[in-house]
Amino acid sequence: MTSFGWQILAALVLGLVLGGIAMSLGADAEGNKNGLHATLSTIGSSYVSLLRAAVVPLIFTAIVSSIVGLRQVTNAARLAGQTLLWFAITALIAVTIGIVLGVTLQPGSHASQAELETGDPYAVGTWWNFLTGLVPSNFLGLGVSGGVDADTGAFTGSASFNVLQVIVISVAVGIAALKIGEKAEPFIRLTESALAVIQKVLWRIIRIAPLGTLGLIGNAVAEYGWNKMGSLTWFVAVLYLGLALVLFVVYPVLVKAHGLSVRQYFSGVWPAVQLGFVSRSSIGTLPLTQRVTERNLGVPRGYASFAVPLGATTKMDGCAAIYPAVAAIFIAQFFGIDLTIVQYLLIVLVSVVGSAATAGTTGATVMLTLTLSTLGLPLEGVGLLLAVDPIIDMGRTAVNVAGQALVPAIVAKREGILDVDLYNAPRKGQAFDNTDVEAAADRPEGPSSDEIRDPAPAKV
Repeated sequence: MTSFGWQILAALVLGLVLGGIAMSLGADAEGNKNGLHATLSTIGSSYVSLLRAAVVPLIFTAIVSSIVGLRQVTNAARLAGQTLLWFAITALIAVTIGIVLGVTLQPGSHASQAELETGDPYAVGTWWNFLTGLVPSNFLGLGVSGGVDADTGAFTGSASFNVLQVIVISVAVGIAALKIGEKAEPFIRLTESALAVIQKVLWRIIRIAPLGTLGLIGNAVAEYGWNKMGSLTWFVAVLYLGLALVLFVVYPVLVKAHGLSVRQYFSGVWPAVQLGFVSRSSIGTLPLTQRVTERNLGVPRGYASFAVPLGATTKMDGCAAIYPAVAAIFIAQFFGIDLTIVQYLLIVLVSVVGSAATAGTTGATVMLTLTLSTLGLPLEGVGLLLAVDPIIDMGRTAVNVAGQALVPAIVAKREGILDVDLYNAPRKGQAFDNTDVEAAADRPEGPSSDEIRDPAPAKV
């Protein structure tokens, strides 16, 4: 009962059961959600809101700290170039797998026309929006949208953050601090302290991930029902097959090709993969991903603090490569549209070049709409997949996180800066326990190599 993995598994099963019960109860007399359905919906949305609340300060402090951290790394420009190159290489492999599976297994031909409904996406990604979105409208990347009710005349609005703009602002501030030098040291120390505080808050949010999982899965079942979800079973199977091929075939091949142990890679990265699966957020998993990349995979902190935050916002083999490829082919098959060779090449281009459009939290929907608009496919096809989005988003994020730790390890090995002894060291303790890190922070001299390899026993 104290194992995080078993807690998540129990939450998944219980969520499916409670969601089925809520669906069978139906709506109340006024057509609103019944009490159980409303409770599950509130739990799930509240957990997502908690993760999103930490996104902006986490991105800003992590990226600024990562950029100024490059001053401690020799040959930083070469490392940055190698990182981006391997981001593109792995994305190319992933999208190719997605296209091959979509063409050969025909997920769109197995979907029920009667059960599924089209719907407009809540967000649309286009190349023009992507380019204009790079220009910050204000320091926080804050935007407000709203409208007036035609019947009552009441105005309703909501505020949201443009994560892409936050990234641009963070990069600009980080580069400026790096260039200023000694005068920026107080600001740098403040930013690093703020990052530590935010990560501490995220550790608390991580603890309740099983509760959030229960609400998200239960609400998905109650909202869409077994029939809609069942009609997309083949699509889910094809997508998870692609994700499994990347995670358990492509990544191990790359690890082995660089002379590293596949077993040590999986044992090292698995805590972050596990959390990414349940949190469905690369940004929310960022502190743990960076931690396992440094402490388990042996990537130097100066480089890992740059590569991992960059990967959490732009490196997404699940959301930005496999998923848009399989989903776009599914939508084309559902509507009876034959894709040309040029359109398949466009899918590859969008996946390799446009990954930054997902921006960490806007997620796969923006990437899919960007792909559909580039191919000229109907955007309302996005609504076909809403019923299973929470389920497939778990697998997508898990693959994202695994890749975000893989590339820094590969680049560090190629550049001769990987701590191979630490990479091959036995895994002890749980990465979810932060006790040893907090204790080390209290000692000016920092932790010894033995303490890093043998963390304190986990309390949870």
